[in-house]
Amino acid sequence: MMLPHNWPRAMANAETVMAAAEILASPEQVLAALVTTDVERWWGSPETYRMTGWTADLRVGGTWNVTVRTADGRRLPAGGMFLEIEMPRRIVQTRRYDWDHPTLGRNETTVAYLLEPTAGGTRLTICHGGFAGFADAAAEHAEGWARVLGWLQSYFGEGRRAA
Repeated sequence: MMLPHNWPRAMANAETVMAAAEILASPEQVLAALVTTDVERWWGSPETYRMTGWTADLRVGGTWNVTVRTADGRRLPAGGMFLEIEMPRRIVQTRRYDWDHPTLGRNETTVAYLLEPTAGGTRLTICHGGFAGFADAAAEHAEGWARVLGWLQSYFGEGRRAA
């Protein structure tokens, strides 16, 4: 049976970005794609940026770091700390750019990944908060999350027959 295509959806208000998509993989597989070196395999594209050098100490209080390599060759470090881990349903982590992001600067935000099993895989919802005073950054990150969720769907073979 073919699952109906479910495009990633994302929206922002002045403080928070919400994004969601159906992923054709188990919650455990989706979580691994988000918080292990798997991010280097799917997060990005040649014309935008790629994630490199992913490291994570996956425990409450543990840190994560990655370098964003842009299409024009810049290397932009980012990272944060894990605040909550409830495998495989929920991970909450801080995020900061260690460079002057054009709309957010170096302000820290919080990303929550919420995973719900579905008949065909997983519904992934992302709640990215901390944009108060940075409405342009919130709108930009909503567009970014829609793109990222599309890459994640492709990584897990969106459109193939469900098992």
